[in-house]
Amino acid sequence: MKSIVIEAYGDVNELKLVEGPTPRAKGNEVLVEVHAVSVNPIEWKVRSGLFKDYMPFTFPIVLGSDVSGVVKEVGEQVTDFQVGDEVFASADLFKPGSYADFILIEDRLLVGKPHNVSFEEAAAIPVAGLTPWQSLSDHAKLKEGETVLIHGGAGGVGIFAIQFAKHFGATVATTTSGKNVEFLRDLGADIVINYEEQHFGDLLAKVDVVLDTIGGDVLAKSYDVLKPGGRLVTITGQSDEELARQKGITAFRVRMATNVEQLAAIANLISEGKVKVVISERFPFTEEGVRKAHLLSQTGHVKGKIILKMK
Repeated sequence: MKSIVIEAYGDVNELKLVEGPTPRAKGNEVLVEVHAVSVNPIEWKVRSGLFKDYMPFTFPIVLGSDVSGVVKEVGEQVTDFQVGDEVFASADLFKPGSYADFILIEDRLLVGKPHNVSFEEAAAIPVAGLTPWQSLSDHAKLKEGETVLIHGGAGGVGIFAIQFAKHFGATVATTTSGKNVEFLRDLGADIVINYEEQHFGDLLAKVDVVLDTIGGDVLAKSYDVLKPGGRLVTITGQSDEELARQKGITAFRVRMATNVEQLAAIANLISEGKVKVVISERFPFTEEGVRKAHLLSQTGHVKGKIILKMK
């Protein structure tokens, strides 16, 4: 089978195509033939060595966690999936990943793909979908009738976050660049703030929840727009719990956890037409294609998701 691997930390030229034997499924493993992969920022950050001091990878590394495809083989302990099933998953980060023709995944991590959700759409769900779902529902406990400010509304996480917040019955404010203002209004955002011309702190009354996907000064200034009792969730920076205590709010730093029930719930919303998947760019599964995908992800200005298309 073909895989894209890195054998050292560095720039995109470290991404190299290699060939090797296709693995066999055993025990609770499922062998999935990969149809589509979603590229996430963590992958270029791992590649560049940003996490090398505290994430225990061993070279060569096959990157990639978001994946969709078709079951080709099941281990002897697998009972819930069979050959031919269409599935998607967030694979284990520390095992050979989804930048490959085939991937072994534990059955507990797999979710059946609805037939009217494409492989590309399914591959886009796991990280970008679970992160805002868990941030808004599990951590911030966003309620119907509350107001939430979502920073970076046009990014992969932000696009899902806006739609989930509306699904939960909230009023949604979001920040974005000028070129994406109308797009986010059409997506359902009630208040769209062009950060190139306006500062969110000057325009918003106090809100109940902030979801920060940007970090830095944006995160630091977000504490000031929350009501007493408000909740701030960041997925990029470190929450300042002392400042939060002084202001009478709660602040969380959230890391996504794989949850197959939540993945299935998100896929069902997409299947029912209640949530849209927005794909920014599609690249072929080649050295050049994966390198271009990483370079685009590194810009930090991607509207929606980047997909590697195998089939």
